[in-house]
Amino acid sequence: MRHLRKVLVATALAAAVAVPSAQAGEITAYTSLEEDDVRVYLEAFNKAEPNIKVNLLRLSTGDLGARILAESANPQHDVIWGWAVTNMVDPRIMALLEPYAPKGFDKVNAKFKDPEKRWFATTGYIGAFCVNTETAKKKNLPIPSSWEDLKNPVYKGQIVMPNPASSGTGYLHVAALLQAKGEEQGWKFLEELDKNMGQYIKSGSRPCAMASSGEYAVGISFAFKAVKDIMAGYPIKLVVPREGAGYEIEVSGLMKASKNKDDARRFFDWLLTLQAAELYGKRAEMSAVPGAKPTAEVLKAGLPEDVSTILYPMDFGWSVKNKTRVTEEWRKRFER
Repeated sequence: MRHLRKVLVATALAAAVAVPSAQAGEITAYTSLEEDDVRVYLEAFNKAEPNIKVNLLRLSTGDLGARILAESANPQHDVIWGWAVTNMVDPRIMALLEPYAPKGFDKVNAKFKDPEKRWFATTGYIGAFCVNTETAKKKNLPIPSSWEDLKNPVYKGQIVMPNPASSGTGYLHVAALLQAKGEEQGWKFLEELDKNMGQYIKSGSRPCAMASSGEYAVGISFAFKAVKDIMAGYPIKLVVPREGAGYEIEVSGLMKASKNKDDARRFFDWLLTLQAAELYGKRAEMSAVPGAKPTAEVLKAGLPEDVSTILYPMDFGWSVKNKTRVTEEWRKRFER
């Protein structure tokens, strides 16, 4: 979902390991979670498990998949953490995973875990628009409330969207539209929307950041990025399209090839604790972990208390089965 880059976590983690090195554990995690979320989660994990250092590689959803497959003969990581389920269930990826049911696994809703225990979800994200109210007022643009509104010619050049071939957020938007409208009408709609598109980018969060800075009026992104920018003081309005929001769940799995499985399992155990759930309630649109509740500040920013009321009923089986075909078709039609 974002630019390809490495984030090596060495701040509070390295400083907090105050035990002899022979007793210290270490794991490497690959993730597509937002960098600021990762930092908060790992600081909390380090307090709970100070003897385990987590080294992190963070890549966009699509780039992470390419990296894992490229290394499949000799994996360089112990865990996949917070990756889109529509990427995780690729049979080539699933073959690399070892079943593990962390403590609390039984309390996770069946829709958010693999029956064979190869992956489980902690959080998820919801598609939404980030609308800069000041830019809209300056350019005399109406505040959109639906996908259909975005076809209005007044938005020409004022919309930015993630590329679904590289961004999990971009793919959930396209998959939801094709499922909701049917493929024939869905592709026609995307062609109409393309006429107003200013830019397609690799990142799922950056469209909202670009709207927040005033570079574009509308960033097609995900809901919690809008929430964060609103809480940071940007003139953003969170808009969940009237047709319903597509969504994705972020899942984790243990690598068969891991040489640090005990420490990796302890990391996964922590991900399902109440301590972690409380953080999810502050930093994610939805969570599979009991105890995660949105804060008053999050609700004030515009996120519904019960997100199930705004979700489009995604068919994840369809999303997984058709991902390669849909992204290749999208590239033929729209990639610039």
